[in-house]
Amino acid sequence: MRRSPDVSPRRLSDISPQLRQLKYLVVDEAIKEDLKWSRSVEDLTSGPVGLTSIEERILRITGYYGYQPWAASYKREERPREPPGLAEAQAPGGAEASGRTSRRRCTCSRAQLHKTFWGVAVVLCVCASWAGSTQLAKLTFAKFDAPFTLTWFATNWNFLFFPLYYAGHVCKSTEKQSVKQRYRECCRFFGDNGLTLKVFFTKAAPFGVLWTLTNYLYLHAIKKINTTDVSVLFCCNKAFVFLLSWIVLRDRFMGVRIVAAILAIAGIVMMTYADGFHSHSVIGIALVVGSASMSALYKVLFKLLLGSAKFGEAALFLSILGVFNIIFITCIPVLLYFTKVEYWSSFDDIPWGNLCGFSVLLLTFNIVLNFGIAVTYPTLMSLGIVLSVPVNAVVDHYTSQIVFNGVRVIAIIIIGLGFLLLLLPEEWDVWLIKLLTHLKVRKKEETVEGGADLGSGPQNRSRRARPSFAR
Repeated sequence: MRRSPDVSPRRLSDISPQLRQLKYLVVDEAIKEDLKWSRSVEDLTSGPVGLTSIEERILRITGYYGYQPWAASYKREERPREPPGLAEAQAPGGAEASGRTSRRRCTCSRAQLHKTFWGVAVVLCVCASWAGSTQLAKLTFAKFDAPFTLTWFATNWNFLFFPLYYAGHVCKSTEKQSVKQRYRECCRFFGDNGLTLKVFFTKAAPFGVLWTLTNYLYLHAIKKINTTDVSVLFCCNKAFVFLLSWIVLRDRFMGVRIVAAILAIAGIVMMTYADGFHSHSVIGIALVVGSASMSALYKVLFKLLLGSAKFGEAALFLSILGVFNIIFITCIPVLLYFTKVEYWSSFDDIPWGNLCGFSVLLLTFNIVLNFGIAVTYPTLMSLGIVLSVPVNAVVDHYTSQIVFNGVRVIAIIIIGLGFLLLLLPEEWDVWLIKLLTHLKVRKKEETVEGGADLGSGPQNRSRRARPSFAR
């Protein structure tokens, strides 16, 4: 018959004195290995405290003699105390560990804050240089209608990439090398033999052609349509890079990027419909799409044939493109001039300020885009390109007769959304699942804690209300 809960429960040691002898039980090592995760073995070999925990478990499970959770089998004063010396020795160690953890967190947060600050600066620089070069090209064509000559002139400035890189190397690096040593080291990017004539024509010349086509088609499109449409349509090159990488490089298939590619194509169609399929509009849109395609082909072929490049190797490669442009492309502007396709009456009529300004802005854009990864995240750099769209839209609103009808606005939003979806990392779904799981577990823990707090109130009140029989 069960006793009243008010009566203090009996200890199992009083009922069975032989239970005390369990602490002297010798457990075979093989059995210990098999049962190393069992709490029973630990409790049996841990002395009186372990024995007491066994009694508490049995009493808790069976409810023997009205066992109550708050009626501990032994008082807090009966617990073995740690030696004062050990406690004093552990306190400085814990403080030191917590100090190291706080310093590490502080350093990590400072590094992230520093990288984020540089990221904002890079985004603003990319946005300003890209939007500025686009608007300046539009102004240049009002006085100097020669898009290919402007492309050739701006591409020649690529020759400055490696000299600027070497200047930065001399200022920052502790182990300074001569120009010849640095050049030879960067030439290893092309193979064991370095930059040979064969390598120049097989691995550099095709990219020089693609670079020229990309810039020429982009500039020629600015003559046909407004800069807002040109800048937003060029953002589709991100979708073309994904499609070509999936087909040629066998990159990982991602459903969200397929959706982004579909959005880009839908935006192109809607942008064409916005102006009513006029000849200038259709030709201008086709030129921009061709420019985005050439840019995507350039990036995919670079990764296929050359792989990834370090900063010095990328600077040398871009300088080689400038050399290729000077040697082999110079004849084309001359031919266009004498055939009067791109003709100007005298060299005094050329707006050299606009040409040089456009070249400097384009050079700045390429420098930041290629070397900005050293100070910030690649995703932030890509945001600068899409942010140039609203900048161009504001400028066009006050300087041209562009009409932002509903179709054009929806097309801009769709292409921008597709561009942002393409910036998601490959493991974005795993990160999202982890985040949702963490939030779900945290919410469940808060719910359990709230329920425990509510449940502890009446229990504490009943404990306080219970009469005491101790005199």
